Amino acid sequence: MTLNRRELLRFGAMAAGGAILSSSAMSQVLPSTFSLTNNGVDPLAPLPPAPPAPLVPAAPAGINPQLLERAKAALNTHKLWIRDTIGVVDFSKPSSEPRFHVVDLQNGTVDSFRVAHGRGSDPDHSGFVERFSNAVGSYATSNGAYTTGDYYDGKYGLSMKVHGLDWSNYNAEPRAIVIHNAWYAEDDMIPLHGKLGRSEGCFAMSRANQNAVMRRLAGGRMIYADKLA
Repeated sequence: MTLNRRELLRFGAMAAGGAILSSSAMSQVLPSTFSLTNNGVDPLAPLPPAPPAPLVPAAPAGINPQLLERAKAALNTHKLWIRDTIGVVDFSKPSSEPRFHVVDLQNGTVDSFRVAHGRGSDPDHSGFVERFSNAVGSYATSNGAYTTGDYYDGKYGLSMKVHGLDWSNYNAEPRAIVIHNAWYAEDDMIPLHGKLGRSEGCFAMSRANQNAVMRRLAGGRMIYADKLA
């Protein structure tokens, strides 16, 4: 079949139109086929900065964060494997305030109790610890890390031995430093005198507080006692 010039031009225009339609169809298919993500975001692009983590309290309310960190460090230093609960005694506070903190390291809760200090640490009976001593016969409080020991029935009834772990309190056993209750450490001393009485270096408490503390810290758990400047 012979085509004249007009028919050739008509068929050429139709072919060009088909090519344009084909190209247009491809342009609609390609983006969905080759798009980088469903949201049009390049997966190789740098990720935006993560939002800042929420602030978590450094320590439970009522306990000095620096002192708690020292206590946790002592757990590692002395390689103590029972570390669910620890006692942290803040002798920066006066005896009128709850300063023997029992800290649950698993859920972050803390219960605080009053505790007496040694008369050798507070010769003026101000209610504050003025110095520490590890010397036999000093009647003073010693600072450092302890572990709880055996129960025994002594002068003040059921009591608990403690073992000193540091150079500052290694005489705890020769000095008979223990956890016990005492009449001068009952809470009713506060409205009468504004402070507790003094021990001979022991962790003396009210009977109710002593029982609560011993029950939770028994079995070789740690007590860390210190005073921050």
